[in-house]
Amino acid sequence: MGKRIFDFLVSVGLLMVLSPLMAALVVLLWWRGEGPVFFTQTRTGRSGRPFTLLKFRTMSEARDASGKLLSDEKRLTRIGSWLRQSSLDELPQLYCVLRGEMSLVGPRPLLPEYLPLYSEEQNRRHEVLPGITGIAQIKGRNRLSWENKFRYDTWYVRHRSFLLDVKILYLTIRPLVRREHIYPEGSLSVVPFRGNRKSA
Repeated sequence: MGKRIFDFLVSVGLLMVLSPLMAALVVLLWWRGEGPVFFTQTRTGRSGRPFTLLKFRTMSEARDASGKLLSDEKRLTRIGSWLRQSSLDELPQLYCVLRGEMSLVGPRPLLPEYLPLYSEEQNRRHEVLPGITGIAQIKGRNRLSWENKFRYDTWYVRHRSFLLDVKILYLTIRPLVRREHIYPEGSLSVVPFRGNRKSA
């Protein structure tokens, strides 16, 4: 209950402070006209329940002659690249926190199709609400292997506490300001999780 109250109060405060910036981003993305302002996608939440993740859109809807979406590298817009580098594309997730579908701190929410691929230990990440930031985000974010991400996620589940959340939020500031580990090494796309036979 304490974590939920903390999440709610901090999210309300951040939305109040950041609402002019978010409104400006909505107008800018609408004016650029490269697709819907918001990107929505089904992700897996606590206890494996699906919910709708909300972000500012960073890629266009450009397709090839057959109607297939182009690669992420070709669809990433100029403003989208800036939003990702600054992590401003994540701001709408504060509304997911208000709805009780996410927390400020926790394992990042992933795609539902990954559910049958987790080991028993990796699946423990769903014992808590997914977060906007977490240990994996301060330890290397998208530069980490899937196995290491899940190792940090399950460590958090076992050791979670209010003080740990505060520490993670504080330590998130440095990589956020320095724009570290936004993309995997040598790519703009995260390699999909394919499963593994070993426990994380």
